[in-house]
Amino acid sequence: MWTPTEDEKIGVVVCSFRGHVSHGLTLELGETVQILEKCEGWYRGFSTKKPTIKGIFPAGYVHLKKAIVANRGQYETVVPLEDPIITEVTSTLQEWSVLWKQLYVKHKVDLFYKLRHVMNELIDLRRQLLSGHLTQDQVREVKRHITVRLDWGNEHLGLDLVPRKEFEMVDADQISVSDLYKMHLSSRHSVQQSTSQDGSRQRHGDSCRMPVPHHLFVNLKSFTYNTIGEDTDIFFSLYDLREGKQISEKFMVRLNKNGGPKNPEKVDRLCALFTDLSNKDMKRDLYIVSQVIRTGRMLLNDSKKGPAHVQYRRPYGCAVLAMSDVLQTISELKEEKDFVLKVYTCNNENEWYQIHENIIRKSSTKYTAPSTNYGLIISLQLLRGEMEQVRRENPMIFNRGVAITRKLGFPDVIMPGDIRNDLYLTLERGDFERGGKSVQKNIEVTMYVLYADGEILKECISLGSGEHSISEYRSFVLYHNNSPRWSEVIKLPIPIDRFRGSHLRFEFRHCSTKDKGEKKLFGFAFTPLMREDGTTLSDESHELYVYKCDENTTFSNHALYLGLPCCKDDFNGCPNIPSSLIFQRSTKETLWISTQLSSTKLTQNVDLLALLKWKAHPDRVMDILGRLRHVCGEEIVKFLQDILDTLFSILDDNTDKYGPLVFQSLVFIINLLRDSKFYHFRPVMDTYIQKHFAGALAYKELIRCLKWYMDRSAEVVRQDHIQEAMRALEYLFKFIVQSRILYSRATCGMEEDQFRASIQELFQSIRFVLSLDSRSSETLIFTQGPQPTTGQATANQGNCLQPLSCNAPRPSPLSAALLNSFPAIFDELLQMFTVQEVAEFVRGTLGSMPSTVHIGQSMDVVKLQSIARTVDSRLYSFPESRRILLPVVLHHIHLHLRQQKELLICSGILSSIFSIIKSSSLESSVQEEVEMMVESLLDVLLQTLLAIMSKSQSQEAVRGQRCPQCTAEITGEYVSCLLSLLRQMSDIHFQHLMDNFQSKEELKEFLLKIFCVFRNLMKLSIFPRDWNVMRLLTSNIIVSTTQYLSPALHKSFTDADFDFKVWNSYFSLAVLFINQPSLQLETLTPAKRKKVFDKYGDMRVMMAYELFSMWQNLGENKIHFIPGMIGPFLGVTLVPQNEVRNIMIPIFHDMMDWEQRKNGNFKQVEAELIDKLDSLVSEGKGDENYRELFSLLTQLFGPYPSLLEKIEQETWRETGISFVTSVTRLMERLLDYRDCMKGDETENKKIGCTVNLLNFYKSEINKEEMYIRYIHKLCDMHLQAENYTEAAFTLLLYWELLHWEERPLREFLHYPAQSEWHRKEGLCRKVIHYFNKGKCWEFGIPLCRELAFQYESLYDYQSLSWIRKMEAAYYDNIMEQQRLEPEFFRVGFYGRKFPFFLRNKEFVCRGHDYERLEAFQQRMLGEFPQAIAMQHPNQPDEGILQGDAQYLQIYAVNPVPENIDVLQMDRVPDRIKSFYRVNNVRRFRYDRPFHKGPKDRENEFKSLWIERTTLILTHPLPGISRWFEVDKRELVEVSPLENAIYVVENKNQELRTLISQYQHKQLHGNINLLSMCLNGVIDAAVNGGIARYQEAFFDKEYISSHPEDTEKITQLKDLMQEQVHILGVGLAVHEKLVHPEMRPLHKKLIDQFQMMRSSLCHCFYVALQGLPGLDKLNPACSGASTPRGILATHSPMSPESIKLMHRHSPLNVLGSVRHSSSSLSSHTSSETGNLLILTDSMMEHPEDLYRMQPSPSSSSLSSTHSAPSQMINSGHGSIRVGSPSLPDRYRHNRELLMLLPPHRDRPSSAMYPNITENGQPANHQRALYHQVIGPCKPCSDPNLSVADKGMTGVDSSQQLEFGQWHQGHSAVPLCSCRECDGPTRSPPHPPSRRPCTLYLPHPPVHNRAWMAVTPPCPAAPAVASPL
Repeated sequence: MWTPTEDEKIGVVVCSFRGHVSHGLTLELGETVQILEKCEGWYRGFSTKKPTIKGIFPAGYVHLKKAIVANRGQYETVVPLEDPIITEVTSTLQEWSVLWKQLYVKHKVDLFYKLRHVMNELIDLRRQLLSGHLTQDQVREVKRHITVRLDWGNEHLGLDLVPRKEFEMVDADQISVSDLYKMHLSSRHSVQQSTSQDGSRQRHGDSCRMPVPHHLFVNLKSFTYNTIGEDTDIFFSLYDLREGKQISEKFMVRLNKNGGPKNPEKVDRLCALFTDLSNKDMKRDLYIVSQVIRTGRMLLNDSKKGPAHVQYRRPYGCAVLAMSDVLQTISELKEEKDFVLKVYTCNNENEWYQIHENIIRKSSTKYTAPSTNYGLIISLQLLRGEMEQVRRENPMIFNRGVAITRKLGFPDVIMPGDIRNDLYLTLERGDFERGGKSVQKNIEVTMYVLYADGEILKECISLGSGEHSISEYRSFVLYHNNSPRWSEVIKLPIPIDRFRGSHLRFEFRHCSTKDKGEKKLFGFAFTPLMREDGTTLSDESHELYVYKCDENTTFSNHALYLGLPCCKDDFNGCPNIPSSLIFQRSTKETLWISTQLSSTKLTQNVDLLALLKWKAHPDRVMDILGRLRHVCGEEIVKFLQDILDTLFSILDDNTDKYGPLVFQSLVFIINLLRDSKFYHFRPVMDTYIQKHFAGALAYKELIRCLKWYMDRSAEVVRQDHIQEAMRALEYLFKFIVQSRILYSRATCGMEEDQFRASIQELFQSIRFVLSLDSRSSETLIFTQGPQPTTGQATANQGNCLQPLSCNAPRPSPLSAALLNSFPAIFDELLQMFTVQEVAEFVRGTLGSMPSTVHIGQSMDVVKLQSIARTVDSRLYSFPESRRILLPVVLHHIHLHLRQQKELLICSGILSSIFSIIKSSSLESSVQEEVEMMVESLLDVLLQTLLAIMSKSQSQEAVRGQRCPQCTAEITGEYVSCLLSLLRQMSDIHFQHLMDNFQSKEELKEFLLKIFCVFRNLMKLSIFPRDWNVMRLLTSNIIVSTTQYLSPALHKSFTDADFDFKVWNSYFSLAVLFINQPSLQLETLTPAKRKKVFDKYGDMRVMMAYELFSMWQNLGENKIHFIPGMIGPFLGVTLVPQNEVRNIMIPIFHDMMDWEQRKNGNFKQVEAELIDKLDSLVSEGKGDENYRELFSLLTQLFGPYPSLLEKIEQETWRETGISFVTSVTRLMERLLDYRDCMKGDETENKKIGCTVNLLNFYKSEINKEEMYIRYIHKLCDMHLQAENYTEAAFTLLLYWELLHWEERPLREFLHYPAQSEWHRKEGLCRKVIHYFNKGKCWEFGIPLCRELAFQYESLYDYQSLSWIRKMEAAYYDNIMEQQRLEPEFFRVGFYGRKFPFFLRNKEFVCRGHDYERLEAFQQRMLGEFPQAIAMQHPNQPDEGILQGDAQYLQIYAVNPVPENIDVLQMDRVPDRIKSFYRVNNVRRFRYDRPFHKGPKDRENEFKSLWIERTTLILTHPLPGISRWFEVDKRELVEVSPLENAIYVVENKNQELRTLISQYQHKQLHGNINLLSMCLNGVIDAAVNGGIARYQEAFFDKEYISSHPEDTEKITQLKDLMQEQVHILGVGLAVHEKLVHPEMRPLHKKLIDQFQMMRSSLCHCFYVALQGLPGLDKLNPACSGASTPRGILATHSPMSPESIKLMHRHSPLNVLGSVRHSSSSLSSHTSSETGNLLILTDSMMEHPEDLYRMQPSPSSSSLSSTHSAPSQMINSGHGSIRVGSPSLPDRYRHNRELLMLLPPHRDRPSSAMYPNITENGQPANHQRALYHQVIGPCKPCSDPNLSVADKGMTGVDSSQQLEFGQWHQGHSAVPLCSCRECDGPTRSPPHPPSRRPCTLYLPHPPVHNRAWMAVTPPCPAAPAVASPL
């Protein structure tokens, strides 16, 4: 049984569940599920991704989590009980995962990989948090890392900024808007910081002024010098080259002779941490210096020098590493980095002390480089932060026993409790006598630290960190050197209690290198550590006397030498030394040492020592106190507690005498702690006051002195000491209060009244100081207050806003110091007084400040700063004090806001107030405070915001006083303040606000202000785009406020009191509000949308209801907003929210209804609606998805509650419905336009959309201005696509609208204000220019004439000359320049997925230059990548038309020219005709061959019909677009006989044109073209040539069965006769021009021509027998005689014969120029008409015969081979260039099949003689084909149908019905050969889909060279033929 769960409420899926069981819920790994019920191991619930789908799933598939359940039951909410940051990481990663994949799709690869890395890091960090094994510090650090990465990812993905507090998201409901704003700023700053420099995060986070120290970790990994063979000591230190001194202690490593640590426990633990390096240190010229000292023989390689058992410390080598070289590397890394240091040896031991400098300066003569690169291998790491922090963050380093190596001297910041007592001694050098020896000494110095009793102090000498301290120091020995220079630093950590009385003794020994190896003592020196006055040895160099002694001296009685002078200064102190003492000074021998003390307990300062021991000299107390100011600060803080005790003991000793001096000393010390170096000693001072201070009577004197200073402030000229006292006010009050507490405890509260009275008097003095006239303070110097408060920061920013002018009076330094210190005393006073009493003190003090704001800007800063710190103090958090203090605070703020002064500081104060009010909002007193603030601030806040916003927009703000960043920040501050106030206001507050207005004018002014501010909030984007939390909260406050204000607006400004301005302002606000981007929930992810909706609801709907309600309240005043509000309201309907749209419907109806009532029509509404629709949609407004936006129509003009339904009930129903229909159609076009313009669409789609819209504006909506705008948009698109002809036609539309008049025209688009005549002239010139660029000069010439007429009528001969020359140039261009002839393609767009302007329509498109069908098809499929190419030309069925997809149907079509007259003129050059064939064409056609009736297997041409489809366009091409829609279709069927007539006539025309060109010498030189053309016709070898026509149509049976075709048969006979005539003329011309080498070919042509003529004559004769009446028509053929009349001889043609030759048939309109390059289908291998002529003479190799020529006018949707463009050259009409080579052909079996020769012998007639070439029979060629291709069924086998022939060798899946043929391909057996078309005319790719018929003329082999270079020739006929 299913039972509701109690605890198991939420879980995470740990294993995917497919939900195969009944009611199963499909779950994916990682989904969160909410559980509702449970039953026997199963749960029932839902996934939080899809809360509406509920189901069951196994309990074991989820991991349960603890959760908090609210509102248990049906509507319960479950929140996981886990760390909020874990929840945030989980939801953020889920959101990122979707966007992350999109990055890859969008090719943002760099960000893709970065984000992947960050996501993996977040997963790992989340895992660490969930483990529960981290310490609090580690948890905090992990959270910091998580938030940095979350914010980084959100920033880079464009997601919302998350406001945080302590790494966790804040709830906007729990804090004030001001605090929320600051958190956004803080989060933004941290994001920017983490993005720019990740390493600076810690530095930013530290709010104090203490600099962050650096620490250098050094780890010695190995010393690879094994050649020493002795123990070595290695010393590391930091050296400053610029100052020439060591700045750190030494780190010492002891190694044995094998190179390992001498102490085995230190393996892998040879590391040190050089601490407390400041930023200044890091900028020094620092080096890591490593010195190697060996311990062993005197000379390393000389065993004779000293015995082996005697050990000496001897210098060996040195290595250096420049920190500047490695600092960058180790700063960026978070782990150790290895470095190798070469160890150099010193050439001369005298230079040892400066070997490191020589190495650094590269003085290579003074040292020897190692022979190898081996040396010291060390690793470095740079750490940052306080030592405690470093210890926490790097526990592994400290676990290795790292040696802490300190700086010599104190760090920049001396931390309290840092007890240190180190004396650093540098053994510098010595000068010693030779002592009668022949060589110099080997001197070793031994040093001891001895106490006063002569005891040697144990372990008080340290050679370096890392090793234990020792009791005896031995220096290294420099060989044979009487003036050794050691420069060795030794640290002496002497206990403080042993320091006094201790001294150092230096013993000097000569180390002999003889056999005994003795060390002979010859002298000593000493120095005490403290002088007699109690000060330590000074930090300087000391020259010590050397005293002689011998080997036997024992120093057992140290008093014997301590009485002697140790140095020169000491000698001067005791000049009378008896000469009889044991020790005699060696006058020529000295020792130099230098010392440096780093001690927090010992001082070298005499004055400080005198103060601490003041009782020893009571008479000098005044002088001692006066000299305290000259003591170094470091010394004072070291002895802070002792000094304070001393001062108060002096005060107790004689208050009257010493009181003022002690007060001054106390002030000095307090102010000293304000220094950043000693700022951290303030806790020491606090601790002292709380725990150690014992001056119970001090408060009386401190109050008296303080009051005395204040009272004297008006009299004293120099006020420095008074200022210092004011700055020390905080700690003075701490001493006063603590003293009073001590006194009260001791006396049980005696003298309480006197104390209170003295404090009252003191405050009177404070008020007196503040009320002093500041006019006399202009000469005084202003010093900024000490405390690092928020107020100061804002003050500095305030200065950026309003810099202090030079003449402004500066504030009194005394007042400034007092005001800065004043808020710090509140907490002390609260210990002694009640909250109300302290608040009264403060109110009185603040009230005494000048209320005016003209006393000087800086004084305002200090005053407001003090108020800000008052508001931030603990005192202000008490409601009782706020009630007292708030009025005075608001008074000062109000004054400054009214004057627009110190705005940033004022905003900071207000933010603090609102923050406190929000946190105390449950208290009853808050309502009163809000009431006070509303009365005092609301109006002035609005005024201030309006002023700021206007300035930020003005030019002055850009170049004036304010910096943009501050302007933006200050605007945000005040907006947040205003929103905070409005948010706190309740119904009562708003009601009181409305009641307080004295007049409607005041109310109007207030409403206009607040509406204006709200509008600016939305227009100016005050908050950045990613501050979504802030934006949503702002919107919520605005809509709530508007709901409160709406009743007042309705109540006060309706009916008689109607005020358009206020209402208009309200409506504008409502429209802006609804259109806000941040409120468009549809753009959000589902999770975020739900979150926003749950929190705020859909605020657009709330505002829309308000808007509708207010509109209804207008009544008759609605007419004032027509048509002005149509555009804004329409913008609201474009919001993709159905409820909003439904609310807006009645408003549109109202507008139409009211205008209809007023004007009798609604033209204004109509015009405005159309204008706004156009502007809104074309600008891309509305839904992201045009499908969604389209639903606007269904809402606005569609089903209930549609506008259409409302209109149908009105009297103006017809006009309304017409209007709605027009707007609906406009919307369809606009949406298409918007969609194309917005997306990355191709130019074609954009142009198509624009043409569609342009035509709509012209034809359906008479909007001339919009029409013209779209004309220019379209023109610009054409120019961008380089469609110059189309651009010209487009601009011509505007030109046609203008007249040659002088009417002035206003400025419009890019046109200046000018007359209509000048605008039309400019347009005309531009159009002519574009026609010229498009090479359509014929279109430009009429415009030139038009312009010439205008110039001539105005006698503007200069312009007339220019235009005439241009016209002439255009004529020249027509005749001389080459022009490419375009292809035309029919495109059908079927399916509902196409845009409206294309859907289920067909177009004809003008192709680009050189573009053939395959290329065009690929382009179209590229533009519509989702489209499916249809593989047949048939009309689509209804399923395709209504299908939810895209289907493209493409094939080529032929133009049917309009201007037939030009094409029929004989002498018109072909290049002129070519233009008229393809331009200004509206009709296009394509042919589809099919068989009707039974097919004749012997001759299929008898039944081969042509289905001819003619497409008529809406506009001729070219025009304003490259494609136009098909207006209508015409379908006719052409009989086989008509087709034959058409083909023969075309071939005749082609022959005539070519022969004419040779006759008139238009073609020069090479006659190959003519040769090939004649050969192709005469020796037609494909399909039997025209013999097939003879068989088909001149057969008696055909003639008798088709008596109706008698006239057509006669016409075909005449055309054949004419062809014979033309061939005769051609042969005559050929004879004249033929080259001698080509004579055999010519002879062959003559012979074959005779056979052809005989064959024709015989055929006609047979035909005449069965055709009654035909003999009359052709007497030349009657009878048995040879029909000589039919064929002429080869003599030159007479003029009459030329006239006969040029007769034209109406069917010859197309000529021979149209050729397409592709086939109907990739499978259409059955089509005939790929006409190929191959000659032996063309082939240098046998494979050359595979060169092919495609048939004209064949097309395909899916072919992959394109053909070249046709060119118009200087010779003649259309030709093609380029020919494919053989290898392309081998890939296509179908093409290879087409190359097969006929198997059967040709008819035995004169036309087909079986001649041989070069002794080889014609069958030899067939054998050659079989060798290449293999045996196959012949193509021209008469036993096969045309389709069968085409399908030979092709499987059934590739076959295509013969009915799929089209485009004029008629397989007619006339000659169409490669020679006629020319070798340069073949396509660049093999025509793969049409079988070719082959003709094989056989010129002699030795004449094959005649085909080498072939000129272009006229194109083949448009219909496939054997000619």
